[in-house]
Parts: sequence; structure tokens; C-alpha cells
Amino acid sequence: MFNTILAACDGSAQSETAVKMAVDLAKLSDAKLLILTVYRHHSMREASLSMVQGPKHLSPDQALQESAREIADAARKIALEAGLTNVRAFVRSGQPARAVVEFAKKHEADLIVLGSRGAGSVDGYFLGSVSHKVTGLSSIPVMVV
Repeated sequence: MFNTILAACDGSAQSETAVKMAVDLAKLSDAKLLILTVYRHHSMREASLSMVQGPKHLSPDQALQESAREIADAARKIALEAGLTNVRAFVRSGQPARAVVEFAKKHEADLIVLGSRGAGSVDGYFLGSVSHKVTGLSSIPVMVV
């Protein structure tokens, strides 16, 4: 059925449900599961507004990247605990919908699975319209959970 499934996640409850659905589909198809979390680049202009930048403080981009890594790792853990062995997690920066579609194309995914709603008002992650944009941009099937 599927060889490579891409699960896009942002840490929201909807994306966790989507990851679990992707895991189930990967098990049924004996497919490889790729997990992707995308964060938006934080502008240097906004970063320059901060007056205090000590060595132990992360830059806004580093903080977003670290948070995205934690989300991707948590999703990977869900897959591993469900018994999936062929699973990898990735973090990318960029416009979420385009990044998901480009990643799927680059990694030859057969299916993209993502939640219908994102992490709410947390800018830099999947916003509510991302699932709609992905379905419009993708040339492969998209499952919105």
C-alpha cells in the first residue's frame, strides 16, 4: 500500500492523533515512517530587540529549534513504543506547508498525515490552515486527521 509515510507534527493533540494514525498505517503497510516538525525562522530584527543575551540564553531560533526537536522526538517515541522500528524524526525551519510538501517530495513519501488543527496561537508551528495548504500543494495523497 505505502512505502514511506510522512507524519507532520507540531506537538498539538491533533498532531499526536495524526502520528498514531500514521504509525498504524505504517504497521499495516510495513512502511518507513518519517516524522517532521517545522518551525518558522525567528527574524533577527525581533531578536535584536532583546537587551539581555547571556551565554546560557538561547537565541529565539535556537529555542524554537530545541522545542521542535523535543516535539519530533516525542512523536518518534510514540512510534517506537507502538513497535515500529523503521522510523526517523526530522526538524526543519521554514514555511510549514511548503516545508512539509518539499520534504515529502525529497524523501519520496507516498502519503502525508497531519492534524487538522495546529498548536493554537504558537507562531512558528503548524497553524490551522497548514493542513489546507498542504492538501493544495501536494501531488501525493494527504490524510488530515
